[in-house]
Amino acid sequence: MQYKNKWIVTANRKEMCENPIVCEISRELRVNVPTAQLLVNRGCLSAAEAKSFLAKEEEQLHDPFIMQDMDEATVRILEAVENHEKITIYGDYDVDGVTSVSSLYLYLKNHGADVSYYIPCRSGEGYGMSEGAVRRLAEEGCRLIITVDTGITATEEARLARELGVDLIVTDHHECHSEIPEAIAVVNPRRPDCPYPFKELAGVGVVFKLLCAMEAVMNPGESMTSCVRNVSNLYGDLVAIGTVADVMPIRDENRLIVSYGLSLIENTARPGLVELIDATRSESKYNTKKKITASFIGYTIAPRINAAGRIRDASLAVELFLAEDCETAAPIAKKLCDINHERQSEENKIIEQAYAHIAMQHDFDNDPVIVLDDETWHHGIIGIVASRITEKYGCPSILISFEGSGEGEDAGDLGKGSGRSIKGLNLVDALGRCSDLLEKYGGHELAAGLTIKRENLTEFRKRINECARECLGEVEMQTQLEAECELEAADITMDQANELYCLEPYGVSNPVPVFVLRNVNLYDTALVGGGKHTRLTLKVDQNYVSAMCFRQTLTDLDIYAGDTVDVMFTLDINEFQNQRNLQMIVKDVRLCETAFRAEKAQRDLYESIRSGMKPEDLGMNETSADSLVPTHEDFAAVYSLLRRELRLEHEVFSVRALQHLLRQTGAKIGYVKLKYIMLTFRELNLLGIKKLDEEHEIYAFKYIYTKGKTNLEKSNIYRKLKSDFGLKTNG
Repeated sequence: MQYKNKWIVTANRKEMCENPIVCEISRELRVNVPTAQLLVNRGCLSAAEAKSFLAKEEEQLHDPFIMQDMDEATVRILEAVENHEKITIYGDYDVDGVTSVSSLYLYLKNHGADVSYYIPCRSGEGYGMSEGAVRRLAEEGCRLIITVDTGITATEEARLARELGVDLIVTDHHECHSEIPEAIAVVNPRRPDCPYPFKELAGVGVVFKLLCAMEAVMNPGESMTSCVRNVSNLYGDLVAIGTVADVMPIRDENRLIVSYGLSLIENTARPGLVELIDATRSESKYNTKKKITASFIGYTIAPRINAAGRIRDASLAVELFLAEDCETAAPIAKKLCDINHERQSEENKIIEQAYAHIAMQHDFDNDPVIVLDDETWHHGIIGIVASRITEKYGCPSILISFEGSGEGEDAGDLGKGSGRSIKGLNLVDALGRCSDLLEKYGGHELAAGLTIKRENLTEFRKRINECARECLGEVEMQTQLEAECELEAADITMDQANELYCLEPYGVSNPVPVFVLRNVNLYDTALVGGGKHTRLTLKVDQNYVSAMCFRQTLTDLDIYAGDTVDVMFTLDINEFQNQRNLQMIVKDVRLCETAFRAEKAQRDLYESIRSGMKPEDLGMNETSADSLVPTHEDFAAVYSLLRRELRLEHEVFSVRALQHLLRQTGAKIGYVKLKYIMLTFRELNLLGIKKLDEEHEIYAFKYIYTKGKTNLEKSNIYRKLKSDFGLKTNG
């Protein structure tokens, strides 16, 4: 018996208060001790450094011309604009791609360019450039293709473009393969020969640098600072959205880009954003204005933009950003929200099927990577599902959707896959070691896509796991969850929650702070969101604090009112009807250590008794029977409870859930008693009892009709238990 997740906490309250740097920052900046600890966690080693971090003084925007091929790209694009050559922006269908296309299109259009854009269909064409698309664009008279957020692996497409007389400029941020496309310019900070000091720009971040470079060339009398300001004011909102949505590290340039972009979105006049934000508010029954944060972008705005490219056409999202008035933008925003609902429904369907596949097929003891395939899964959804699987199981996952049936002529069909990884396994490198089995692959360290023939799937599954075993060593399948610091009840205040806003924007490298609070009373529980989510009410000192557990039911949590729990959470302020209240967003919740050890001791005791150990060997005597041997009244209480629940069609319970329900009836029946009652019921065929989950002790119950009363003393199990404790048995 162990906790489902392993918790790692960087600093406890005692360590924080004894750390001289934490104390200095807290005193000099007049911030709470936990806030000072968060600043230390982010590399601040003095009050001066902490003050600089909060003011974002240490970050700077680098000269775009440091980037390899930036000069060549700028010259060729401006030449095409001046000569009215037909330009096509070739983008990707995710949020990063959509914002990249939109910002570059708007900039070029505003400067009189003959420009259009092309985004491939995810289901029909898949990720990246295709030779068919290049031929089509050439036939339509395109003279210059500019890729955004894609193209770094398009070596064959680049050769074809040159043969067709079409110039190509690649702007991308994905990992490079060994061969760089032969193009007029390849602008990517991840190029091995690129001296640009910050490698972790999003695709739209690279486009942002391109726009700054073009602005500087077109306005030679202005400083680079002035040019950057001009571009930021016009497109900073789109750059921030793409950067956050693509989960780029929020440090260095990205921290400034996102921070400024969020401030623009807060008071945006861009019709598409105005209408999309309004549409998300109208979907909520509370219809309240939300503070614009990186989390709001990541969890509210980005999924709706992404939904278009996942299951429809990403061009719809581009048209939203290109809309010149709210009348045009409003119906597009509404449609994006509708598509997102469809995406959510499809995602839930796939995730249930994937969980079932994992339960039946996956060998956690030997295979660190979960590789699943299916013919019915939507290509655009499997990436999200892979993220949820990796989050749930704590291991890399790859989902592959095949188009054919796998039989006859379809046996060699292509499957498109999407994978997510964990720290320690660079997914792109791992796929590279399987490249002879793949038709195409690309992406980032923690997220990647691939195309594979069905005939290579078995070997791929074997080899990717061999690679993962080498990289990860002995994989501990217990998920590790990390918190930055441990709080005390006195720290759960509005003042502390308000201070957290000072550290924004959050994201990779500057994560939303996660805390731990121990030994807190669980006052109440309630299902919300149609039963999909659970709201806990925690009694923290004399205050009651709401704690939201998203995508978790009471059955998943297996904790109940009256329990003493430890909580891992983020701290937030919920604003509703002009009221501001503290709210926890729960990452994990579990019994406090004292209660957990007590329950484990009871479980161990039960196993010892069942194995045949005598009470005297366990340090017990006849007086122990009162707490361990069930009475006829105990049997009656459990039987009545289960009969009532089964009539309500409630059939599945954990042992903890049954104990909670019994407490509500006033019955005090401990673990050992309850387990022996269940064994007796099953032996006497009074109830059907089937174990569903041994580790979490979950059972399915079924009513069995019996005529007349049953003599419990006919149970060999019950008779032996009574005999072992020196109690008289009848018959």
